[in-house]
Amino acid sequence: MSTDVKRLITLLATLLLAALPTTAARAADGDAPSAGQRIANALRTSPVYVDESYADAVPPSRQRQLADRIRRTGLPIKVVLTPLTKGDAFDGDSHVLAGIVRDRLPDRRELVLITPDSDFPDSLRGYEWPADTHQASRAVAAAGFLDEMRDAGLADLTAKAVDLVAEGKGEQRYAEATADLGGPSSQSTKPGPGSESGSGSDSESGFGSGRTGWWLLLAVPALALAALTTRAALLRSRKRSPALPQLVFATARAADEAQVRRRAETEVLALGEATRAADVATTPGLQQALDAYAAAGTVLDRARGLPDLAGALALVQEGRDALADSPGLPLCFFNPLHGRAALRAGWRPLGRRDRLDAAVCQECAHALRDHRAPEVLTDTDGNGRRVPYFEVPAGRSVWSATGYGSLMSPLEGFNSARPRAR
Repeated sequence: MSTDVKRLITLLATLLLAALPTTAARAADGDAPSAGQRIANALRTSPVYVDESYADAVPPSRQRQLADRIRRTGLPIKVVLTPLTKGDAFDGDSHVLAGIVRDRLPDRRELVLITPDSDFPDSLRGYEWPADTHQASRAVAAAGFLDEMRDAGLADLTAKAVDLVAEGKGEQRYAEATADLGGPSSQSTKPGPGSESGSGSDSESGFGSGRTGWWLLLAVPALALAALTTRAALLRSRKRSPALPQLVFATARAADEAQVRRRAETEVLALGEATRAADVATTPGLQQALDAYAAAGTVLDRARGLPDLAGALALVQEGRDALADSPGLPLCFFNPLHGRAALRAGWRPLGRRDRLDAAVCQECAHALRDHRAPEVLTDTDGNGRRVPYFEVPAGRSVWSATGYGSLMSPLEGFNSARPRAR
């Protein structure tokens, strides 16, 4: 490559860096910030993040009012209003959005997060960590069922959700608001009319109108089907925010993968040092630890994505337990990147009658308790679609076969079937 070409490339790179202020925020790491990191960075200066596509529904003046309202509560409430579209940085899933944003916040010990609800259009969803102390999930859902919110816009509905969270009586308010619908039991998954993805104004978005829709769904299925069909046609005709280029999504996923890879490399090396320092005479599980170390190294070398990197971490955990001669729970079944499981819980996959005894982290346990879908690690199936890793046939994925330790020892699964090359 000639000197002139190198200079031209250097100049272009400098101009691009100057044009992208978000890149400067991560210059110390050398990585471009992901969509989740950009939102987390914005939340450091204000508890309210609103994507530009919602600027008409929640203009800057209303954003400031919401921020002031949140600060007056004294609670760790944060609001993230951003469109969710299948294939975006959050795979169109509010659970993934909430988990990613929370993981990137500097102080995440106590957090109440209000986001759009990907499961129910025209809805908001509430999340709370470490426990449901303020009954945030029900409080946010209740806001959309209040008569006073029937024709409310997104800004007003979000403000009401903040007020109900601060009140701390979400279960009671939800029961009262849905009394004529059959109460809380009428919805096994958390509903709650709220935000409209891609709508340009409050008056058209129908925020808070889900009450009538649910009555129709319960009382007159035929009318409900017609209403939903009409709704879908209207949504398709509306002007939606353009989807970000797939390259951006790929870059965000690559950044997350690089971070996990570095973590896996560090932990595999640490396990190797621990096995070398162990005393053969006083460490009955040394051979198992050595086998786990060797397997983790092999998986790490061949890893083609997050599922394999998570598998390396699961093998490291098994090796550590073997060294300590104190087997504990494996990594979280739903997403091993959550860390070691806190308890075992019964879970029935959608469309199945049999229940699975899975080791889950505390966050996923709360999700199951609240009838919410836990944040799940995804993999690519035979058709190239992103699916929960455990939906990949066990014959094609050692991690699906072992559940990262919930169903079988990761080392046993590795020895019986090498991880597939993706």
